[in-house]
This record gives sequence, C-alpha cells and structure tokens, in this order.
Amino acid sequence: MAWQLLILCLPFASAAVKLEEMFSWNVMDWNYPDEYSRQQAIATDALIPENALPVGIERWRNKLFVSVPRWRPGIPATLNYIPLDVPYQPSPKLIPYPSWQGNELGNCESGLNTVYRIKADKCDRLWVLDVGTYGYDPNVTNLCPYALNVYDLKTDQRIRRYVFRPEDIVPSTFIANIAVDIGSSCDDAFAYFSDELGYGLIAYSWEQNKSWRFSHSYFMPDPLVGDFNIAGLNFQWGAEGIFGITLSPIGLDGYRTLYFTPLSSHTEFSVSTRILRDESKVSGSYKDFKVVGVRGPDTHTTSKVMDNSAVQLFSLIDQNAIGCWNSALPLKPQNVGVVDKDDVGLVFPSDVKIDEGKNVWVMSDRMPVFLESELDYSDINFRIYTARLDTLLQGTVCEQQQQFIPLARIQDSKQTTVQLPYTTRTQSVTLPPTLPTFTQNEYTSNLVPNPQFTGASYPQTTHNIIPKASSYMQINMPKTPSAPYTHYRYTENKPSGRNLWWHKNYEVQENY
Repeated sequence: MAWQLLILCLPFASAAVKLEEMFSWNVMDWNYPDEYSRQQAIATDALIPENALPVGIERWRNKLFVSVPRWRPGIPATLNYIPLDVPYQPSPKLIPYPSWQGNELGNCESGLNTVYRIKADKCDRLWVLDVGTYGYDPNVTNLCPYALNVYDLKTDQRIRRYVFRPEDIVPSTFIANIAVDIGSSCDDAFAYFSDELGYGLIAYSWEQNKSWRFSHSYFMPDPLVGDFNIAGLNFQWGAEGIFGITLSPIGLDGYRTLYFTPLSSHTEFSVSTRILRDESKVSGSYKDFKVVGVRGPDTHTTSKVMDNSAVQLFSLIDQNAIGCWNSALPLKPQNVGVVDKDDVGLVFPSDVKIDEGKNVWVMSDRMPVFLESELDYSDINFRIYTARLDTLLQGTVCEQQQQFIPLARIQDSKQTTVQLPYTTRTQSVTLPPTLPTFTQNEYTSNLVPNPQFTGASYPQTTHNIIPKASSYMQINMPKTPSAPYTHYRYTENKPSGRNLWWHKNYEVQENY
C-alpha cells in the first residue's frame, strides 16, 4: 500500500510533470525517398547523422518545423518539418522544407545553407533567415549573404527573398533569433533579428522591403556573468550579446514592446516597436531603450516567447528548466517562476514556442555537450516536449490571478450617480448607478460582476474558458515504432498506455 501511495504522490512532488515528451532521438535522421538513396548519402558523407544538432522549432497547423544548422558536414537539409497528421512515431525522420532542392548547400538564389530559429505568423507565412554559412567557429565558410526567406505555408512556395544590406552586417555578425511583428494587416509587418556577436538589432519592413540596423550598449554581454555550468561542463561564453527576443501584445498606443536579453546576462531590456519601425530612429534613440529588470542568478536564456496575455516563457539553460514571468509584475527574482524542470530531459532547452492553440513546444538538445565534448549516441540526446500553457503556469507566480472587487466599492457605487454630458443637449442626464462591466477574456479567468447582484459577499465567477488545442492527428491510427537509423543505434522502448493530449480529438479552430 505504501508504494502505491508513493506513486500517487510522485506527480505532485516532482517539478517535471507538466511537459509531455512528444518526440525524442538518439541521433537525427532524414526521410529519404528510399533506402538506396539514404545509403548513397551515407557513402558520400552527404548524411552523417551524428553531426546533426536540432536547435529551433515552430508549429503551424499539421507541421512541426525543426531547424538543423550546418555546423558540421553531413546535414542534408537545414530546414525541415515533422508531419503531425500521420501515425505517431516516437523518433520520426525529418522531411526537408520546402524540398530537398530548396535546401541545397551553396545555392544562394534558391537554396538554404544554415537556418537557426524560425517564425510562422498569423498570415500563414514562415519567416526563415539563412545566415549563408557552413561550419562552426572558428572554421566558418561564408557561402552566401544573409538572406531573409519567406514562404507561403499554404502553397509551400517561397514568396520573397531579401538580402540584407552591407551596412546591416558587421564582420562579427551572428544572427540566431527572429521576432515577427504583424500590425493592422499582413502587409503591415516587420521582422527583428538579434545580432549576437555583432551586438546589433536589425529591423525589416515587409511593405518597404528594406532593413536597417540599431546599435546600443544594452546589446552587449555582461562581463560578470560569462561563466556557464551546464550538464557537468564548465565553459565561458563571455562574448555572447543580444540573443533571445520576443514581442508583447499590441499596447494601447498601437505598438508592441520588444523584450531582449544578451545570452551572457541576467538582465532584461526592452524597446517599443514605435522606435524599431522608424528608420529615422536609428540615431538618437538611446534613451528609448529601457532596463526592465533582473531575473536573478543562473538565468541565462537562449529563447523566449510571450503570449497574448503578456506572460513570457523562456529557457533557463543553467537550471535545465523553463522559466516564466508575468509582465504585469515587476521583473525581479521573486516574480520569476519555473514552470518545469528536468535535469535529464531538459539539458539545454534551446527553443520554446507557443502556437495558436495555446500549446507550448520546447526543444532540448544538449548543445554544450555537442560543442564542448561528445554526445553519447546510445542515449537520448534530443527531445521535443509539449503542454498546455495554462497547465504550465498553474501554481506558479506567473499564473493569471482572479481580480476581486471589494464589497465596499460595490456598495459605494450604489450610492452615487454618474452624470455624463449629452452632446446634443445643453443639460446633463443623470443615469442610475451601475456596476462596472467586464468582458470575459478568451484565455484568462477573471471575476465577472453580475448585473443582477443585490447583496451576498462577492459577484459570481466564471471558470477558465480555454479553447481546445487544434490537432491534426488521426485518432484511430496506431502507434508504429520508427525504424532504426543506423545499425549501431540504440532504440529505447517507449512506455505504452500514456494518455497524451495529441492523441485526443480536438476541434480545429476555423480561424487558425
């Protein structure tokens, strides 16, 4: 009986119970047309599975995109996807996007060389920056210029390629993150790129088809926090500047706020997109950049994302965890929460995203071990997790709180009258006392005053109204194990009988 109670208590005693592991790999592999083609690729070193490290993810409808930079030889495609509408496989093979030819190394006009993080927008476009390089520092070859590629996700066709201007790039430029800002229409779109080693921020206007570069001391690394300890490795990344970037919801002034953090820093900074959207602000905007606050010790982060309720999620690479911050609160250590932590599965969470259905996606890839040491390919090295956003925030300081109206304020409102001027008359109209009205937010749980409230202690409340996640998995398709990638690969037997959310039948949102 004691062991049964222990098992029941485990989910509540462990922090790593919210994120569900969806996919995992010992080594990455690609879905070749046939086995002969794959063997030919291996024989010619066009495919070396041990050299692949996934770094970025993005979800759009029935596709989960995965980027694999060409840091080492043997990477057949840098931009790929996993179909979510096929029978489930725990270790699926990657499919090149938009095609094998569209990932041709050295083809500057129609290929992709190295891609890091990617972003899909609400206009069904995929924003992809090709950095044009092959290899990893210090052995880097610049094959092509930095170029933004935008794809129509409905047709899988590239609809724009834009090459950055020479004045946007410096000799040390290394761009790894992208944020996309959609305004009043799909043409009113901007993209922002963080130059980690060039210490700059590049803005691009879709309508003008033009880019410009900002410089600021806030883009620099903090020399006091350049020492890292991850997965038992101690190393120094003291030169890493502006890295993780994300955008807030549109504010009352019609603009968003861009939040950013240097990788070698524990401090968060921000700037209004009113500044970034205006090329004339490149000079003379120093004071428009703000210090938001400090997250606290051991809070280096590589990736961050903010949903439309203004709650930010970010990777905590020192802690093998995903952190959170509700931007309604000041940014300080006591207002930073940990939504999940796993000292095995979340070693170096490299990317975190939130899709249109309020599902969180997290990738972990053991990057420091890959770069500074050597991965054990008999072990699981790469994982993709997912969970509902509200599930992750539950019980943390970031959870959306209900707002209660004190009874005294309600009683006071009954004893006062409100006079509003009537524009077409010369006299005021006295209105009967009314309680304030609120609109239930689609994704949050707020207290809703009852217009018929006449006493009691507090108005009635409503429960969370959260739409079901869009899912394109077919329910009745059985799980089928993926084939071993190489003859030496160790294949882990996945536990069965897990009630994972992506096997359920969720309605597809019409406006997705």
